[in-house]
Amino acid sequence: MGFYKFLLVAAFWLGVCSLSFAQDRYAVFFKYKPQDTFSLSEPGNFLSSKALIRRSREGVPIDSLDLPVAQKYIDELGEKAHYLLYPSKWLNALVLVTDEVGANEIEALPFVERVEMVALDYLPSPNARIGRRLFASASLKICLPLNHRKLGTNENPYDFQNSLLGIPDMHEAGFTGKGITVAVFDAGFPGTDEASALSHLFANNQIIKANNFVRPWSDNIFTANQHGTNVLSLIAANEEGILKSGAPDADYYLAITEEDATEYKIEEYNWVRAAEVADSLGVDIINSSVGYWDFDDPTMNYSLEDLDGKTTVIAQGANIAAQRGILIINSVGNYGPKESTLISPADSEMVIAVGAVDKNLEVSNFSSRGPTGDGRLKPDLTTYGNGVALIRSNGNLGYSNGTSFSAPQITALAAGLWQGKPEWTRAQLVENLFRSATQSEEKDNLLGFGIPNFRDAYYGEILAVTGEENFAWKLYPNPLAEDDLTIYFGQGLSAEFTLIDMNGKTLQSAVLLRNSPKDPFRTSLQGIKPGFYVVQMRDSRNIKRTKLFRQ
Repeated sequence: MGFYKFLLVAAFWLGVCSLSFAQDRYAVFFKYKPQDTFSLSEPGNFLSSKALIRRSREGVPIDSLDLPVAQKYIDELGEKAHYLLYPSKWLNALVLVTDEVGANEIEALPFVERVEMVALDYLPSPNARIGRRLFASASLKICLPLNHRKLGTNENPYDFQNSLLGIPDMHEAGFTGKGITVAVFDAGFPGTDEASALSHLFANNQIIKANNFVRPWSDNIFTANQHGTNVLSLIAANEEGILKSGAPDADYYLAITEEDATEYKIEEYNWVRAAEVADSLGVDIINSSVGYWDFDDPTMNYSLEDLDGKTTVIAQGANIAAQRGILIINSVGNYGPKESTLISPADSEMVIAVGAVDKNLEVSNFSSRGPTGDGRLKPDLTTYGNGVALIRSNGNLGYSNGTSFSAPQITALAAGLWQGKPEWTRAQLVENLFRSATQSEEKDNLLGFGIPNFRDAYYGEILAVTGEENFAWKLYPNPLAEDDLTIYFGQGLSAEFTLIDMNGKTLQSAVLLRNSPKDPFRTSLQGIKPGFYVVQMRDSRNIKRTKLFRQ
């Protein structure tokens, strides 16, 4: 019995010691930002030429947020902390590892504004202590597998999801994201360096930089959760018959910001730091299929009121990035179907929040929705999110559900559009994406503005509507799965029907007849391939046009 008592006592004191000297992660915020080396008059010392070009296009001046954290603060805290992880110039903060005693000592320093715990525990480098001197310069986890299958009559597994956005038309126009730099922030990219559908990224040196902010002592990003690999493939894959995505020729910055094993606020700080690096590199678009609302430590949880687009740490970082001309595209979350279930930074007014639709183009049950904490409509756009074809960590084709996988498809579309319209500002690109969407005049909390498409965004709206009379105007079913189309239009007994593809080519034209103005017109689209079309009806006094999706 005495031996067991000894074990219990030893265990007790080990527990006490662990509590007393726990290594947790803290964010230290500074009152000031003194500079010994860098100056706003010489921004080339801390921003790349591509970043400065973007600032010029956007008309955004260099300001104090662009200056690094004071090196002398980093040096002093390096002597007091267990580990230094990284600085954040936008937050004027330093993320580090220490214990409660150390945190209190640091908070008492005259240049420190406050100290906040951002995560419990820390997994240090297995090899050595992180160097004391740092130079200041850098989802929801739902991934449901489905059986391998093709949708409708499409030849390739990716045809359906690409056709919704007009990706084939974008590629035909010669826009594949070349010259655009896309950042992907996620939980890991295992298998990316071995997947044949992504091999061109390495052969052509299209991955310009990579960071692991979860384990800053490691350069390896091809590890951890395959979610990032899935997401990246939906923007960059380029393998015929397996997966061809919208922006295979873009350049990429890859960053691990999401800690797969736990959920703490430090992931928001990881994201902000990654956004700072993206900005300095001249990144054009950030795709982020992650988001935050609740945490492993309930005291860190956000309330609905906090999801106002400016309160959460990650929303603050996203807003700063967007103000500097970076397009931020983020999944809206997978907490549906209840209202006000979105995650941050999707709550930000300056972030394009992307929801999901199923094969019938109806909102996916899991897709989060608004309103935000301050009453704004979200999401902003939607696209296919049920059974999305993507690349898994083993390099094979797979299928998964989630707004995590609808957001990168919109990112690919945006990259191609920006290649084609390099003179557009971030705001102009956003405006044209919204204007091209299927319900651009009636945004709601289910689909936002709806599904955007390349043709309308790039060439302008072709669906002008004229008419003198008020009458029933409806065609159904839409989407059309079979051949027979029913149309309510006008007051006459005859009308001219025209079916136009998204290139403006007339595919069918006929005069339709009916026995009574109360009856609908009927026609068949037998032989018409799946895709988006324009249906036009005309009589002696009126003309109406609308989009039709043929499944």
